[in-house]
Amino acid sequence: MRRASLKKGSASSTASTNSSAMDLFRSASGKAATKELERIDQLFYSYSNGSSGMIDPEGIEHLCSDLEVEHTNVRILMLAWKMQAEKQGYFTLEEWRKGLRALHADTISKLKKALPELENEVRRPSNFVEFYTYAFRYCLTEEKQKSIDIESICELLELVLGSQFPRQVDLFTQYLKTQIDYKVINMDQWMGFYRFCNEISFPDFNNYDEELAWPLILDNFVDWVKSK
Repeated sequence: MRRASLKKGSASSTASTNSSAMDLFRSASGKAATKELERIDQLFYSYSNGSSGMIDPEGIEHLCSDLEVEHTNVRILMLAWKMQAEKQGYFTLEEWRKGLRALHADTISKLKKALPELENEVRRPSNFVEFYTYAFRYCLTEEKQKSIDIESICELLELVLGSQFPRQVDLFTQYLKTQIDYKVINMDQWMGFYRFCNEISFPDFNNYDEELAWPLILDNFVDWVKSK
């Protein structure tokens, strides 16, 4: 009986020690997370506009200068995607927290180091479609806006797809700038072009079938290229 009692006492003591260790770990982790969030917030306030309580276009330019990237660099758009920023050119505190905590970046140097890793994350096929869709929506700056003007679309295509499909983007933007039938591009046409780049043999278009459900603008684009 005494042996059993000793075993129970030993097990109880071990469990108590393990529990104490876990409590200390949780406490330390919680304090570290709190400190990280404080640093993330301090970083936000170093760029935010005091009156609006957001990082505005001027603050983003300052941020880009510290990150040593142009504000037109695709990585800034990728950072906005990571934050799920809703308004173009503006970051709220909650968006900032969401993005930087996910990147484990509570200083400018850490954020700078995180940008190449973020680009690798976005370039994964499983993430890129989401990013490509987000890029279009992010550029809808007016309430109830559903389309984007040709000049802006050409810039966005070069930024988002230019490195991945340079020949397709170059020819398509040439076409967009010379045609007169379309003044704007909608989401269906935007997504259709991405599918086109991924699925259609280029530049011979051997597997392009106009009978399939392609946006009409792509039928016209293919005809335009073939006529050149």
